[in-house]
Amino acid sequence: MSLSDDLWDIEEESLEEIARLRTINLKLGRKLKASRLKNSDVMEAVYRAVYESSEKIWKQGTIIPPTFTNQSKGGKEVALVHVTDWQYGKKTNTYNPKVCEKRIKTLVQKVCQLTDIQRGDHPVDELHVMLGGDMVEGVTVFPGQPFEIDITLFDQFQGVAKLISEMITAFLGHFTSVHVWEEAGNHGRIGLPGSTPAEDNIDRMAYYAALGTIAAPHLHWHPISKDWHQIVTIGNYRAMLAHGDEVRSFGGITKKALEWTSGVIEPFKDIYMGHFHTPTTITMPNAGRIFVTGSTESDSDYAKRVVAATNVPSQRLHFIDPRKGRVTSEHTLWLD
Repeated sequence: MSLSDDLWDIEEESLEEIARLRTINLKLGRKLKASRLKNSDVMEAVYRAVYESSEKIWKQGTIIPPTFTNQSKGGKEVALVHVTDWQYGKKTNTYNPKVCEKRIKTLVQKVCQLTDIQRGDHPVDELHVMLGGDMVEGVTVFPGQPFEIDITLFDQFQGVAKLISEMITAFLGHFTSVHVWEEAGNHGRIGLPGSTPAEDNIDRMAYYAALGTIAAPHLHWHPISKDWHQIVTIGNYRAMLAHGDEVRSFGGITKKALEWTSGVIEPFKDIYMGHFHTPTTITMPNAGRIFVTGSTESDSDYAKRVVAATNVPSQRLHFIDPRKGRVTSEHTLWLD
């Protein structure tokens, strides 16, 4: 046998091996596709079950828009509430689910009271609520977390969904138009990072359960997208809503924000985020601002360890001039 014959045999064996590997690859591809379809079907069933179970528990009758006469002479303004990092289910020396519920009721009262004051000078009929994520504490976010929670993940989901539903329902009785925007947080993820799709998130399920069961013609729901951010639009005002876990450290917020404003995403003026449990306002060189909203939690070990701050429980309320596209009034809502 000549050398050329040997090479021919080797080449023929290689072609056979390639053909065999291609066959295996096609089979694996079909299995993967089927698996994805099955997972999709499962998640669709989960969301349907979430909606139906919630509907039986707390669905109310149709909520009618309020009517009131506003004789203020100033230009129209819009209320903007940023709620984030409820960490519902977390237990510290001064925080647990019951305390969280009490603080959200305080938040609702303060939003309505401050809006009534603002109405003395401006018509404020419209409210935008930004749900910023980490509404639940979760159970598998970090080692040892099961020792820091007060209730199960299912109870966290049910409690947060009911609390959001009650909060939005109260706002619907005080505003003629309520818009809801949302982002999910890292504490809402299921399993370890990367083990499940990012959109399969308990925060997201709680939003769906809470908002999907509210019947009100003046509720405008902007469902969560698969993106890690939302662009909240109020007239000429454009703000970016993100949870904040996209930033590796508290000190890196400005650097990351400037990267976002460089054109990598659609234009916006201000940024709203949570995650760091400490209310902070940072002015960017382009005149836009970064609003970091606090948490309802207190005695947070995370805030002490990562941000070196003691977090007084708080959330955020702004009033927006939709024509000029800017914030006109800022309020940190202290909830302790």
